Amino acid sequence: MTDHRKTNLMTLTRYVLEEQREHPDATGDLTIAMNSVQVGCKFVEACVRKARLINLVGLAGNTNVQGEDQKKLDVLSNEMFVNALEASGKFSFMVSEEVDDIVVVPEELRGKYCITFDPLDGSSNIDAGVNVGTIFGIWRLPSGPTATVDEILVPGSEIVAGGYCMYGSSCNLILTFGNSRVEGFTLDPALGEFILTHPNIRIPPRGKIYSVNEGNSLYWDDATRAYFDSVKFPPESSGRKPYSARYIGSMVADVHRTLLYGGVFAYPSDRKSR
Repeated sequence: MTDHRKTNLMTLTRYVLEEQREHPDATGDLTIAMNSVQVGCKFVEACVRKARLINLVGLAGNTNVQGEDQKKLDVLSNEMFVNALEASGKFSFMVSEEVDDIVVVPEELRGKYCITFDPLDGSSNIDAGVNVGTIFGIWRLPSGPTATVDEILVPGSEIVAGGYCMYGSSCNLILTFGNSRVEGFTLDPALGEFILTHPNIRIPPRGKIYSVNEGNSLYWDDATRAYFDSVKFPPESSGRKPYSARYIGSMVADVHRTLLYGGVFAYPSDRKSR
């Protein structure tokens, strides 16, 4: 008799449902909210794969709130996420990097959560085939569906679910509900499901790589410059080897590598961006 446990796949949907069962007072709202995020990620992944074939590369003629030129795929990805999240009925407000103002959900579709997201981080790299991704964070509004815009500003510790989805040689969704656990899922295109492939990710205690945009080093403060000098030029007496530099320019790709292999990823403040 075959061992059925060897084919007992843990999908993202099943994982979220099992997490829900761990909390008897859960309403299922966060489960539905995460399903809408999952749908958005699958849609963007499909578009990224065929972007060149269906003419989704190039500029859309607009800029986002960061002053960056928007790509066609930026705009499409944002619209898809807004539609999927709104249809779930679990969000009252959305904060997107691609939109100047807060997206207010119609009253009849409002829920108890707020979400902030970048639908396509690193989109300037799309034409070069470099990894890009979606970043998101979800938190509960103090007054639920009746909350006002003034209530969306909360400490980061109030986030109940957060993560990113990376689109590259494979599509990886990294997710945490807190409790010191980070789980990694990989999209199986044949099944159309995210499968748990990296359970309980732990960053190695010491890595060999540092990742930072050194093009801005002229504008760093002295402490930041001194730190990166210390990882590049360790004293001979320390016996440590210098770190190697790797910088992709898509946050999701640099963070993903750091999670799996260890090291340092930083996006320090500088005088230029103040």
